[in-house]
Amino acid sequence: MPLEVRKQERENTQSLIRRFSRGLQQSGILLRAKKLRFRHRPKSHSALKKAALRRVVLKKEYEQMRKMGKAE
Repeated sequence: MPLEVRKQERENTQSLIRRFSRGLQQSGILLRAKKLRFRHRPKSHSALKKAALRRVVLKKEYEQMRKMGKAE
């Protein structure tokens, strides 16, 4: 849905730009553009599994160090 702003009679350019900016914010076009620009791709199944296994190993190591009194 395109945003269309036309200059009204006896309107200066500053107020036209202000109306355009306000319309752009209210329409949500800018938010959608930012979401598409900075979109994160979902991780693959193998990457998720690898990360989960790494967390398990690190948790075991942390627990071991905590029992030995080296981590708090």
